[in-house]
Amino acid sequence: MGNTTILGISAYFHDSAATLIRNGEIVAAASEERFSREKGDSSFPSHAVAYCLKECGIDIHKVSAVGFYDKPILKFDRILTSFMSVAPRGFLQFRKSGPIWMKEKIWIEKNIRKELSGYEGSIYFSEHHESHAASAFYPSPFQDAAILTLDGVGEWATSSQAIGKGSELEIIKEMKWPDSLGLLYSAFTYYTGFKVNSGEYKVMGLAPYGKPKFVDLIYDNLVDLKEDGSFSLNQEYFGYLTGLKMTNERFDQLFGAPPRTPESQLTQRDMDLARSVQNVCEEIMLRMARALHRDTGEKALCLAGGVALNCVGNGRILREGPFENIWVQPAAGDAGGALGVAQLIWHREYKALRNADGRTDSMQGAYLGPSFSDQEIKIYLERVGAAYHQKKRSILLRDTAELLSNEKVVGWFNGRMEFGPRALGSRSILGDPRSPDMQAQMNLKIKFREGFRPFAPSVLREKVSDYFDLDIDSPYMLVVAPIQDARRVPQTDEQKQLWGIDQLNVVRSDIPAVTHVDFSARVQTVSKETNRDYYDLISEFEELTGCPVLVNTSFNVRGEPIVCTPQDAYACFMRTNIDTLVLGPFMLHKAEQINWAVNKSSK
Repeated sequence: MGNTTILGISAYFHDSAATLIRNGEIVAAASEERFSREKGDSSFPSHAVAYCLKECGIDIHKVSAVGFYDKPILKFDRILTSFMSVAPRGFLQFRKSGPIWMKEKIWIEKNIRKELSGYEGSIYFSEHHESHAASAFYPSPFQDAAILTLDGVGEWATSSQAIGKGSELEIIKEMKWPDSLGLLYSAFTYYTGFKVNSGEYKVMGLAPYGKPKFVDLIYDNLVDLKEDGSFSLNQEYFGYLTGLKMTNERFDQLFGAPPRTPESQLTQRDMDLARSVQNVCEEIMLRMARALHRDTGEKALCLAGGVALNCVGNGRILREGPFENIWVQPAAGDAGGALGVAQLIWHREYKALRNADGRTDSMQGAYLGPSFSDQEIKIYLERVGAAYHQKKRSILLRDTAELLSNEKVVGWFNGRMEFGPRALGSRSILGDPRSPDMQAQMNLKIKFREGFRPFAPSVLREKVSDYFDLDIDSPYMLVVAPIQDARRVPQTDEQKQLWGIDQLNVVRSDIPAVTHVDFSARVQTVSKETNRDYYDLISEFEELTGCPVLVNTSFNVRGEPIVCTPQDAYACFMRTNIDTLVLGPFMLHKAEQINWAVNKSSK
C-alpha cells in the first residue's frame, strides 16, 4: 500500500473537523472552530485541513483518498420525506433549509473538490452512524467489541448498534428518525433556556441540583420505552418536525410554563426538569447497553455520537452495565466522524488489517492538534510587549505547582492541542482542588459562566482509586465516578435538607472544587506515557501538598472555542482574572503585564 494518506472531513452541519491518517496511524485531527474562533463552526474545515496537511508534511496532491462523514443525498431524502409527511405545517422549516440544500449540501462532492483545490483523487462517503461507530471502534484498544452510537440524527438513524471484529465493522440494529434520544435531550435543553448542540452539558451539570419530579410525566406522555432501550417519541409535544423550535405549546402546557428565557434566573423547577430528563437518558443508555450485550456477547463496549459525551450515563454503564470494559471516543460528536470515515476507508477500501493489544488505544491521548515551538512563542510575546520569564523545565514545574498550591489560577498551554471538546492538560486552566472557593472563582471571574457548573479533576493514574470509586484509565474525562467515602465531609442535618442552588457552597470532600453536589466528579486520569509534562506538574503539586489532583477546565471563556495558538491564550489570559499564564517554557504573571487591548499587534 506504500505511503497511504487519507483525509477525513466532517462539515456543513455542526462541529466541522478534519483528520489525516497515514498508513492507519492518526497524524493530525482538529475542529475548524479552533482556527476560525467561531464556536461550533459548521463551514468547510479549510483551516483544519491545511493544518493536517502541514502536520503530515504533504500537500493535497499527495493525499491518497478523501472521505466525507455522511451521505448528503440520504440526509436530504429524510428532510424532504419529513416535510412531505407533515406538509404544509413544516413549510417554514423547509423554506429555511431547502435552498441551502439545493445550492450547497447536495453537491458536496463538487464543493469538496472546489475547497480542496487541485485534488483529483477518490472521494468516499460513509453513512453518518458508520462514521461514528468506526471512530469508536478502530482507535479503541479492543480487537473485538460491541459499539453503541447515540446522537440526534444522521441520515435516518438516531441510534445504532454495531459489532466490530478485527478490521470488520457491521451495524446490526438501528433506531430511525424522528425517535431520537439526542433530540429528546436537546428538547429539554431548549426548554430550560440553553442553546441546543452546546447547552446539553449545562443540563447534565444542572441535574444533580434537582429532583426527578417529572420522570413519570415524561414516560406517560413523551416516551414509550421498551425493555431493550428502544422507544418512540410522541411527536404531538415536539416542534422539530414542523417548525424551527424543539418544543411546542402542548409541551408547554404539559410542564406548566413556556420555555425558560435564556439568561434568566434558574429556578428549582428548571433543575428538576434537568434531573428528570437526565434520569430518562441514563435509563435508556443502560437498557440499550444491556440489550447490545445480550445480542452480541461481547465483553467490551465502544461508544460514540453526541450522547456518548454524557459522561454521567457512561459512568452508570461502566458501574451497572454488563460489559467488562468500555471506551468512549474523545471526539464523540460530529467532529469525530472525520476520523471515522478515514478509518473506514483504510480498512474497507485498502483492506488494512488491525491488531489491538487490549490495553492501549491509538488516539495518542487525543493530543492531535497544533503545537508551537519555543521560538514561535517567544517571537509573539516580544511582538506584543508581554512581560515574561523563561525557565528551565524543572523550575517551571516547581514554580507552577507552588502557585497552584497558593490558590492561584494558571492558564496552561503546552504541547499539541487536544481533539474533542475536553481540555486534557494541553490547553487547560488549572486550580487547587482543595480550595472551597475555587469553583465559584473560576466560574464567575475566569470562565464567565453559570456558577452551578462543575469542574473536573485531573488525577495521577496510579492514585485515582485513592480519591474516586474508579480504577480504570479515564484519559478523556468521559466517565463520572463517585468520590471515595473516606474523602467525603460529613454533612450536617441542616446541610442535608438543602436543595437546588443552595447546595452549591457546601464543602463535600477534601477536594471540594471538583466534587459535585451529588458527590461525583468527571475524572481524567493522567499518565506518563500520554502527557509527561502534565503528569510531572501534578506530581510536583502532590509533593508540595500531598494531593495528586488538580482542577482542570478548558482554556476558554463562555461562548468561545478552546484556545489554539499562543495569541489565543494570551488574549484569554489578559481578558480574564487568570493569575498566571504558562506558555511552553515561559511564565507570565498578570500583575507584571502592561495595559493591553485587542488590536492588530495582538493578533
